[in-house]
Amino acid sequence: MKFDALTVRDVMSRDTFHVYPNTQIDDCAAQLALHKLSGAPVTDRYDHVIGFVSEQDLLEPLSQAVYYCHQPGNVENVMREDVLTVSPSMQVMQIAKLMMEDKPKIFPVVEDGRLIGVITRRLVMKTLLQAHRSCVPV
Repeated sequence: MKFDALTVRDVMSRDTFHVYPNTQIDDCAAQLALHKLSGAPVTDRYDHVIGFVSEQDLLEPLSQAVYYCHQPGNVENVMREDVLTVSPSMQVMQIAKLMMEDKPKIFPVVEDGRLIGVITRRLVMKTLLQAHRSCVPV
């Protein structure tokens, strides 16, 4: 497939790891570490994206929980509700440009209002490297 025809759907991760608003912050942190992700979409029970939580969002409540030796609370207390999502039909180069401008590491991929995957900076970089290796210099 030609690189300029590659879409998010072609390279996205279909591992739709996500959390719910009532997920405990410590459980979320453990799952992010397990999945080797820097953040995750927050969805309702119908897989509609309602927020996003990152490792950075979890640091303060986890630090407080350790210091005071208490439960850190739920994801809904720290998630961001203004979520940047992308469509599976967007071209990979469009996503690369977005990642250069706004610097998000992960975009939830949404189709018909529901989470169907994620596209990460690592996946975009891997795709760009593969395309570069097949380049023919002019």
